This record gives sequence, C-alpha cells and structure tokens, in this order.
Amino acid sequence: MTMSTSTDMLTFDTTTVHRNIGTARLVEMALERGEGVLAANGALACDTGKHTGRSPKDKFLEDTPGIHDNIAWGNVNRPVSPETFALLEERAKNYLSEKDQLFRFDGFAGADERYRLGVSVVTEEAWHCLFASTLFIRSNAEEAASFDPDWRILNACNLKIDDFEALGLNSEACVIQSLEQKKVLIFGTRYAGEIKKSIFYAMNYDMPDCDVFPMHCSANVDADDDTNVALFFGLSGTGKTTLSADPDRPLIGDDEHGWSDQGVFNFEGGCYAKCIKLTEETEPQIWNAIRFGSVLENTVLDETTRVPDYDDGSKTENTRVTYPVSYIPGARMPSVGSHPKNVIFLAADAFGVLPPVSKLTREQAMYYFINGYTSKLAGTEAGVTEPQPNFSPCYGGPFLPREPMVYADWLSKRIDEHAVDVWLLNTGWTGGPYGTGERFSLKYTRAFVTAILNGTLRNVDFIDDPIFGLWMPKSAPNVPSDILHPRSTWSDVEAYDVQARKLAGLFRDNDNKYSLAEEVRAAGPQG
Repeated sequence: MTMSTSTDMLTFDTTTVHRNIGTARLVEMALERGEGVLAANGALACDTGKHTGRSPKDKFLEDTPGIHDNIAWGNVNRPVSPETFALLEERAKNYLSEKDQLFRFDGFAGADERYRLGVSVVTEEAWHCLFASTLFIRSNAEEAASFDPDWRILNACNLKIDDFEALGLNSEACVIQSLEQKKVLIFGTRYAGEIKKSIFYAMNYDMPDCDVFPMHCSANVDADDDTNVALFFGLSGTGKTTLSADPDRPLIGDDEHGWSDQGVFNFEGGCYAKCIKLTEETEPQIWNAIRFGSVLENTVLDETTRVPDYDDGSKTENTRVTYPVSYIPGARMPSVGSHPKNVIFLAADAFGVLPPVSKLTREQAMYYFINGYTSKLAGTEAGVTEPQPNFSPCYGGPFLPREPMVYADWLSKRIDEHAVDVWLLNTGWTGGPYGTGERFSLKYTRAFVTAILNGTLRNVDFIDDPIFGLWMPKSAPNVPSDILHPRSTWSDVEAYDVQARKLAGLFRDNDNKYSLAEEVRAAGPQG
C-alpha cells in the first residue's frame, strides 16, 4: 500500500492507493465494500447495474494531428477534441482524488515479450482491479518496482457526465481514449469489459507498426504437435471461447492475439467467457474454471445457497465470467504458439441459410473476413435483446481504429506466407431462421472442428453452394450428412431460397463499403 505523492495521472496526493495486492485481499476488500458476494463455487459475483454490456455508441477517441490520418473515422471511431479530453481527464482525476481508497494494477498486454505493452489501471472499486489483474498479464515484483506503463487507464465507473450533451457525448456514460497520449478514461459504467476492450483497441492500433497482425480470435494447439495451431475468429457469442477450450488441445488464449513473424501470442492473461446456459457437460473446462479468483458478472445466484443459475438471463443474456488462463488445465504458458495451420471463421447465422461448415478459397477468405458476418446476440451490447444480422469487419469492427482493409491485408499476407487453410463455421441456426429453426448442436460443431484440425475434412469431396459459392463437404466424420447442406434441412425449400438470397443481397450491400480487388469481390455470394 502506498500514499500518492505525485501529480502523475496514476498517483494521488491525498488518497490511499492499494497497488498490486493479491487476489485473496482484493476479494476480501470487494466483499467488505459491498461490491459483490461470494458464490457457492468460490467466485466473486458482482452486478454491473444499468450497463450489462459494452456501450459502443459511448466510445470516443481524441482527435490529434499525430493520429488523425491513420483512423477510420465514423460510427466506431468518434472524435473528441484535445480540449474535451483534457477536461475529462482532470474531472476523472479530481473525482478519484476524493476517494479514501483506490486500487491500482500494473501488468502487461502481450505474452510475447518482444511486443508486450505495459498497462496500469486505477479503479475506484476493488473488483475492477481484480478483473484487470485476471485479464491482463501480471507483473512480477521486480517489474512492478520500477513499472513505467505504456498505457494508463482511469476507471471512474460511478462518475456520471451530467453535461454530456454540451461536451458532444451521447450519454452520462462514456469511454474516452487517446491513442497519442496512450490514456483511457472510463465514466458512468461498471461493466468491466470496457477495461479489457480499451486495451485491445490500443493493441489494434499499435501492433501493425510492429509487424504484428492483431486479431479478435481465440487460439489453441495440438497437445502432441506444437506446429498444429488453430485460430477461431468471431464476435462475442459465436463460440471462440467454447471451441478453443478443448481438453485435447492446450489453450493459448480465448479472445485476442497477435500474429508475428514467429507465430501467434495471446494479448491477455485471462479469459472472459459468456456463461449463459453454461453446463458442466457441454463446457467442463469453463465450468471448472469458475472458482475462487474468478469473477462472475450479472449471474443470478440462489438467495439461500448462492449456487449460480446459468440458465437465468433475467439480468442480461450477457452473463460473464473472468478467470486466469492458468485455470484451464494444460493451458500453454507462456501463451505463445507457432504459425497456425487452420483459421476458422465463426458466424452465428440467424437466417439459418449458411452451411454448417465450408472450406474457403484464398479470395473467399478475404471476402468473408472483411465482411465479418454474424448475428448480434442478446445482451452483448446495450439495446440488443434478440439476434440481429450484423456485419463487423474483420470480426472485430468495434475495436478497429484503422481502416478495415489494413487488417484484411495482414490476413492475406499471413495466409500466403504460411499456406493456411481457412474455414467458415456456422454456429447459428439450421432448418429455418431464428425463432423457427434450431441452433446447431455443439456436439456436431465440435465434430467439424475436430475433423478440420486433424486434417480429415480437407480430404473429403466438396460441392459448390449455388447461392453463396461456398465449398460444402459431402460428408464429415461423426456428423449426419443430411445437415451438411442447409437447403435440405428446411421443410419449405422455397422459403430457404428467399432467405438465402436475402442474406446474399445483404452481403453485396455491405461489400460495397470496401475497395476490394475484383477477384475478392467475385468470391462473394452469387445469388
């Protein structure tokens, strides 16, 4: 514990700052302060209040000459002036200075020490500090003693911006980031994911200048073959965490990675998994990782036993758990791997018309990556209450400061350099759209993944889907052949054709946003 004596953004003159204290003490203090309760499985259970997901419309970026021409300004990257940023930084500093106690974490983003960035987080709540110490990579005693961070975060989660309209903001809650100063300010939201995603956004800006391709993906590796690495791209709720948590394949990381000239590495030190409908049978690794030292967000507990009810989405469908990567048995530590052999794009298709699995040509890989199709799932973002069609470039649009084609070109480069196989896996609906059809069985989805990663699926016969042009397997191990071709799963095939052409048209409307090479545009839907 230290008393702040400096005017630096991260230190405070009159406030006790608890710096880099251990998990047990952070849990104790969170309980003492009424920030959460202990669940029966040992996890700290906290509610985030009004904001149970990210608030992308409340994210703003300081617009400075040094970064202006590198930014894809628009709905994702909304500018604020340096004057507004300075005013809000002072407001956050003054607010936090009035607290009796604050909490500070010092650690890193990036398991590869050649590229890691130092991150310091100051929070007003103990559980947010525990979240940061779980999601980022902790510094050791020697590193912490002389820690000089690249990135600084002030989390004033309970301070509302009452004059938001005068400042050009959208609401009382906001996340304000400066890429040039390497600072983040968080106001008015207790949703801890804003801490994590602000640093992913930072890595997405910084890493391309370091010859690293930053990716919104999970990664694992074959237990007996270090060269058999797989990447799983997808937005929240599409299965990145679930599918990469495989007892036969050590986990590298569940959400954010870099791909350098030597291989892939995790940006994080922990996992941030959705736990709605979680069962021990279907996701045993995640289930068993929820114990002391992990954090549950917005999960309903039995009032008497405090046993979590993972089926209860009354607070939000976006119930979450945070735990260290080391809580997954056999996880790769440090979290680095070789170049991947397979890249898998995940799409939760609410139209119910995409094949459950298809093999992509290089041009198709570019096309489906830049379009980044999935469905927004309930609770992942504020205001989303049921699945909606969503195109998110590079499967990470909300976190991309640069033009999407910058990241798409990186994918193309890495595919060419390492002869990677790329696949599109539909983890959404079959036999009809959302509300009529059924979601693909996790058992079958895992079977597709197994067949991809052991090499058997690349050697089967494929046929061409007439509308999307995707190469669909005629057979797949341990999967009924009648689900492989989506049209045959619909009782009304004419209704399928209508829905498929509708989605194909949405793809074409979306791809007009990008300056694609003609061969890449031609690789899209044909219907």
